[in-house]
Amino acid sequence: MTKTPETLTVTESHQILESMICKSGNQKKARIGIRNYLFTLFMLDAGLRVGEVSQLLVSDVVMNGEPVKSIVVRKEIAKGGRERIIPLSSRLQAAITEYQDRLLKYIPHQDWHFLFYTYKLEGHITARQIQRIIESASQRIIGRKIHPHILRHTFASKLMRQVNARIVQELLGHKNLSTTQIYMHPNGDDLAKAIEGLNQ
Repeated sequence: MTKTPETLTVTESHQILESMICKSGNQKKARIGIRNYLFTLFMLDAGLRVGEVSQLLVSDVVMNGEPVKSIVVRKEIAKGGRERIIPLSSRLQAAITEYQDRLLKYIPHQDWHFLFYTYKLEGHITARQIQRIIESASQRIIGRKIHPHILRHTFASKLMRQVNARIVQELLGHKNLSTTQIYMHPNGDDLAKAIEGLNQ
């Protein structure tokens, strides 16, 4: 029997996203919060794998000085070398704009720069670093450690309720439809709505 993937409720997703934003502290902490919010959103709103997020280039998300409306996940960073195009949500575009205004202005705008760059622009933050940040935030906010892949699971499960499995397969970059069909399951929000409906 296929194991049902763990997902977040709408409330948990919102809480984790909010926890990434630094509402007090110095400018450096504020910029780190903007960065953390954006990379979390790439998994939650676009379904990117953590390894794909860590290797994004500035040119993947900004073109002619403006945030892109769709991101091309390059085959060089995509699992299995399967390039895919993902339209970006309005809040993800807004987060890219803020990141551009608050962080990208500190680096030369060469297209080859990593979006989530390290100190002295010598590389990109690693998937493991992103994982640690998300695990720490989720443990603090919702009481359990969340692996970044759960954000992707949440994205896929939400999509599956709105569109057919073939579209979800394309957006996730799955080779086989059977891999995508594991998301055809109810989650905590669905179960709560079902019980609520009994009282109507």
